[in-house]
Amino acid sequence: MSTGRIVKVAGPLVIAEGMRDANMFDVVRVSEKRLIGEIIEMHGDRASVQVYEETAGLGTGEAVESTGMPLSVELGPGLIKGIFDGIQRPLEKIRAVAGNNLTRGIEVPSLDRAEKWHFYPEKKAGDKVAAGDILGYVQETAVVKHRIMVPYGVEGTLKALNEGDYTVVDEIGQVSAGTKTVPLTLMQKWPVRRGRPYATKLSPDMPLITGQRVVDTLFPIAKGGVAAIPGPFGSGKTVTQHQLAKWAEADIVVYIGCGERGNEMTDVLNEFPELIDPHTGKSLMERTVLIANTSDMPVAAREASIYTGITIAEYFRDMGYSVALMADSTSRWAEALREMSGRLEEMPGEEGYPAYLGSRLAQFYERAGRVRCLGSDGREASLSVIGAVSPPGGDISEPVSQATLRIVKVFWGLDSALAYKRHFPAINWLTSYSLYADSLGNWFNENVAEDWTLNRGRMMALLSEEASLEEIVKLVGMDALSPQDRLKMEAARSIREDFLHQLAFHEVDTYTSPKKQLLMMRLVLMYYDRALDALQLGADIEKLSSLAVREDIGRFKYVEEKDVDAEFTRVSGALQAEIDLALAEKEED
Repeated sequence: MSTGRIVKVAGPLVIAEGMRDANMFDVVRVSEKRLIGEIIEMHGDRASVQVYEETAGLGTGEAVESTGMPLSVELGPGLIKGIFDGIQRPLEKIRAVAGNNLTRGIEVPSLDRAEKWHFYPEKKAGDKVAAGDILGYVQETAVVKHRIMVPYGVEGTLKALNEGDYTVVDEIGQVSAGTKTVPLTLMQKWPVRRGRPYATKLSPDMPLITGQRVVDTLFPIAKGGVAAIPGPFGSGKTVTQHQLAKWAEADIVVYIGCGERGNEMTDVLNEFPELIDPHTGKSLMERTVLIANTSDMPVAAREASIYTGITIAEYFRDMGYSVALMADSTSRWAEALREMSGRLEEMPGEEGYPAYLGSRLAQFYERAGRVRCLGSDGREASLSVIGAVSPPGGDISEPVSQATLRIVKVFWGLDSALAYKRHFPAINWLTSYSLYADSLGNWFNENVAEDWTLNRGRMMALLSEEASLEEIVKLVGMDALSPQDRLKMEAARSIREDFLHQLAFHEVDTYTSPKKQLLMMRLVLMYYDRALDALQLGADIEKLSSLAVREDIGRFKYVEEKDVDAEFTRVSGALQAEIDLALAEKEED
């Protein structure tokens, strides 16, 4: 164990001498206050330590002691429903011990050492096992079966495996690996800066259904995909991420509040336990892990928080689950990186960010993916990562946004102009894109309806043409347009207001199944096609624009899932009847 002495304190950065035997990324304890830190740079026997707690009061000459271990997370029963800070300290347990404010140097284990879990073995003594094999499970919550796996690097024959009630550190069995015997527990540790291994990576060709129409229909994300949500303040990044966390078809949700305002994290903490999960009928917290690192917490821990979160997410992925990780926001993480880089006196890159900003972001996002897990059963699982970006002034030409866009395959560009018009989610359909759209189109065509991709393409074309026609309207007015172009404008307005606009806080509209999305697309395009036919037969554009049935098309989004087929039949029938009436009136004229 290496012990040195502080020679310099610069905010969260501490320089210590006499640390020659320590290694990069070792966790250290600083001073008699036992503040936790991590070595991030070595020069000879000098170590630069980023301290994850407030450093006020530290002075030169105080001891710095290396633990000889990298920053790691504890992985085992007790993670689900947990609320941790950026270095996996359990905030509720700390509150019980030390009150409402984080006490410096407090040492509380991440996973409760006293709580007992009932372990159900699925293997028996004499079985051959290797890394990733499932030994058994613990029923952690009503909806999560926590699978206990053979730790990485362990291979051999089971000597014993026992059913019973155990704490996370109790021995549940042993593996005979050559000449040594390896004890097995419910918990394992993993260094946060190293991705957990898997057997093979698979192509992302299945969609992550979110129930958000603008996402699923226009800009879908694959299971195991990566997406970015950049947008200025007030454009709805956090609410959009909350919606995805609530409704995405993922077995486990890991939500990282990285440098966000405390009141936003409070909303999450208050809302998630009360929200009923549509997939299970239980509280959403029954399958959620929260990492809370608010803007007033130490900046160094913010840099570690996204690694802590994604390591926990990879652990559940390794069990065979579909995991969705929300990082809100990576801009705050990049600011922490910039602050630490400045204190290390590194050469700054663009706008003061370190030159390695892009590679660090890539290391984070590349840990997403759809994989075949380690283990003899060949189970498949996925980890999807959705990161919010908060560019200053909404300018996505800044380095964090640009570095993110070079990595991710889905870009949901939030627009303050749409937000000011109260159009939510304020995802701009002209600037956003999804590179998964074509490959996922095949899945939608096979599993929802064969006209899905065709309808999506037609809607995108109408929205694009509307943008071009709007320039003409601004110059010479609506009356200068031909009746066909005016109809295009009306159809595009219907797509915007009736389909893309979605109320997050409406009990029905908050989630839309793929089937209902398809019927909504068909209704809007049916109006356009039949009105266009009527126009060519001489019907009046004013009458076609003001059909009473358009109100029913607009209100279709509020129809409950069980009633959509009957309502679709009724509305499509009413549409045809009103178009026929408009044509009959034309003939009378």
